[in-house]
Amino acid sequence: MSIRRILVSGATGGLGRAIVREALAQGHAVRATGRSREAGAQLARDGAQFMAADLVRDDPVPLLAGIDSVIHAAALSSSWGRDADFIAANVTATQRLLDAAGQADVRRFVFISSPSIFADFADRERIGADALPAAHPLNAYARTKLEAERLVLARSSAALACCALRPRALVGPGDRVILPRLAALAARRRMPLPRGGRAIIELTDLRDAARAVIATEDRALALGGMAINLSGGQPIAVRTLAMRLAQALGTTPRLIDMPLAAARPLARLAEAVARIRGSTDEPVLTRYTLATLAFSQTFDPEPARRLIGFVPQFDAVETLLAEARKLAGAAT
Repeated sequence: MSIRRILVSGATGGLGRAIVREALAQGHAVRATGRSREAGAQLARDGAQFMAADLVRDDPVPLLAGIDSVIHAAALSSSWGRDADFIAANVTATQRLLDAAGQADVRRFVFISSPSIFADFADRERIGADALPAAHPLNAYARTKLEAERLVLARSSAALACCALRPRALVGPGDRVILPRLAALAARRRMPLPRGGRAIIELTDLRDAARAVIATEDRALALGGMAINLSGGQPIAVRTLAMRLAQALGTTPRLIDMPLAAARPLARLAEAVARIRGSTDEPVLTRYTLATLAFSQTFDPEPARRLIGFVPQFDAVETLLAEARKLAGAAT
């Protein structure tokens, strides 16, 4: 593997930091960018060059001076918010960075997409490389990530190889999405589980995901125009995971079966009320959250294994539980 100069956007997020560490460990020169100067200072101590930037507002051209490859992990990742904010952060920023990369001597562009594009009110197991996204994305995040992914893949050429990776449910140090949301549910006296929690999900350890990202960057010239689904495997039922997580957190919620026939209209009503009020706070129940908890989503591991040699090294469920125990210990 040759040594390259890699720009990592969104480097101050959980996945971004893991990508920077993995790239440095493999000997690459890394320029990291993000909005948190505090997190950036730690990245600099780790050996990266940190340049603070907001890709929505700042000119991305200076970030690309002398860069061989871009790993674009920056995004607004949330289940709720203003459409305009998602468009700016996930579509406009991606387009601006793509344009700048096309004007520079960048050869590789790896986009961190999202499996949220598959979220739907139907079980989807062993999703393959050619599977179509949901016909109607369930929130602005899924819609704008799909739009951005399509922009990136359509831009792939002999001069700039563009590909995408869709990592599923990332857990580990720096996770600010999965564990906080699940911990909040586990802290309640009653934990409602749509369809009884029988849906099957897969988690991915951040370290495995970072290793897959760097492998994708390394092989990007042969992957131009392709998107790869990624997960840590080890499918687990939502109910089983909820029980193990509650035990790790030291909580004892009562698991309640939430019938789908009641949950769907409740989710629509909660979203409608939030929109009328102009609330930026996520409703207690949304269609997207309901779909991800009520319906199975797993990936066919063969394409990732064949294309980038990906075989998970970490048990992502155990990673989540270990982080939960740390969280419980810090709270006591």
